[in-house]
Amino acid sequence: MKKVTVAPKGMGLNDFVAHQEGFFATEGLDVTFDWKTFRGTQSSWKGLNYLERPQDQPYTKDKAEVIQGACVWGSICNASAGMGKFVAEAYGDSPWAIFVRPDSKIREPRDLKDIPISVGMRAGSHFNVPYRLEKYLPLENIKTVNTGGFGARLKALLDGEVEAASLLPPQIAMAEQLGLRKIIEDTFHTLWWVPEGFEPENTKAYLRALDRAEKAMDADLAKYLPLWRLAVPAEFETYHPWDFSKFGRGERFVYKTIPHSEFDEVMDQVKRWKLDDFLKDRSFEGLAAR
Repeated sequence: MKKVTVAPKGMGLNDFVAHQEGFFATEGLDVTFDWKTFRGTQSSWKGLNYLERPQDQPYTKDKAEVIQGACVWGSICNASAGMGKFVAEAYGDSPWAIFVRPDSKIREPRDLKDIPISVGMRAGSHFNVPYRLEKYLPLENIKTVNTGGFGARLKALLDGEVEAASLLPPQIAMAEQLGLRKIIEDTFHTLWWVPEGFEPENTKAYLRALDRAEKAMDADLAKYLPLWRLAVPAEFETYHPWDFSKFGRGERFVYKTIPHSEFDEVMDQVKRWKLDDFLKDRSFEGLAAR
């Protein structure tokens, strides 16, 4: 058995299902979850710069080999900034949405003009804001504020610290159950990223286990919905009597190679959004894990 450390994204259930059902072991992997990094990605990132975020620290501080996942923009940009390589052989498809409080005057995307939207810096919640709002507002009127991870953004919205928050699963389902108002929703792609030189066979085995989990959820999703409890931030565990049966699927695993054209589109987008300042190598061949 090959020992592998994984920091779950928490946007979907595949890691948790694969662990519960023994799919990692079936593929020859002894998987340990990196709860420190996972919980860190849910927490506040205020005062942190890029390369200092919880998900950066396995590369910049701890020097630990950890499989992680992020949005397609984040995984590619992280690799280009020198933090590992992105995995091209599979991707995720995840929901995304912006929420406001029920008493907010914001009713539609155009009402978000010049309103700071709570995001996690240079992560899916951040990149999705210009990606989805560009059709409604000029870039100069799309504003973001770095609050941090999943739980921190939802808490900032509930506490009145921000007027709007960019949310991912399971916070989308949590916001719905708390009566918050959805302004815009869509989906986006995610990718996994691994340390440079990570054993390719371990990566392939990991992806096969996630695919097994995907098929298991296709067969009986209701069986696995209670596993969302593992993705709820600690400060929200007893905040509300969560009905996990209504949390939905979250991110889906797609066992197909990301098109080269999507990589090129990502590079064009981050340049236009002026979020390319940490990029070094900008080639698909140089940044994809081998």
